[in-house]
Amino acid sequence: MHVTGSCHCGAIRYEAEVDPATAGICHCTDCHVLSGTAFRVYVRALPGTFKLLAAAPRIYIKTAESGAKREQAFCEHCGSPIYAATPGAPEPRIYSLRAGTIQERDQLHVAAQIWTKSRMHWVDELASAPSRAKQE
Repeated sequence: MHVTGSCHCGAIRYEAEVDPATAGICHCTDCHVLSGTAFRVYVRALPGTFKLLAAAPRIYIKTAESGAKREQAFCEHCGSPIYAATPGAPEPRIYSLRAGTIQERDQLHVAAQIWTKSRMHWVDELASAPSRAKQE
């Protein structure tokens, strides 16, 4: 599936081919902090297909609980997270795209959830929480 994406302010734009079957939710505590919320939705770009079309993200290297290092790419202007990837790996790398930045995000369906041991206890209650179509 071809996707296009951008940060909130539009400074960073990209395109990629993704396999929708790799769309998932990560509940790890790093994703809590890095996303500022309860989980992060991602989809993997197929190797060799991720292309920056405008600007380059700022990179932060995060060391995971496992000891693995991950590039966390974000817009230095608006702060939107763009992707995670293995730092220093030769191309083609696998980019884990942040679904919120993908224009076609409504066509993705979550195929898996990871790090559920860190899932916020109230996530399963969201469907029954009172809701409104927009803020009034």
